[in-house]
Amino acid sequence: MTQPPRTPDGRYIVVDGVLWRATRPDLPDTERERLVHALMDARRAVGVAKRAGDDAAVAKARKAVDATKTSLGERGPVWWDDGAPDYNRRKVENTPYAGWWARR
Repeated sequence: MTQPPRTPDGRYIVVDGVLWRATRPDLPDTERERLVHALMDARRAVGVAKRAGDDAAVAKARKAVDATKTSLGERGPVWWDDGAPDYNRRKVENTPYAGWWARR
């Protein structure tokens, strides 16, 4: 599987022209792998709960997804410390990364 393009500063990946915050680069590989497995488990739990029509289980699983994505640095406070704003979930063409994206 090919990796999505990553902004030059490494803060975002680009999927379908939208910026998504990348995983914290300071995470040790073993911790990142553990969190990614936990994220996949939580996402599967969302699907199972939805198919079962169990709203409480859906909410619990979605909470687990959110907590894991926050631990990965993809949600919650930004993981960089230079004061740059967060452009998560924005069209790349509407951000300061537009020039970089156009030149790719």
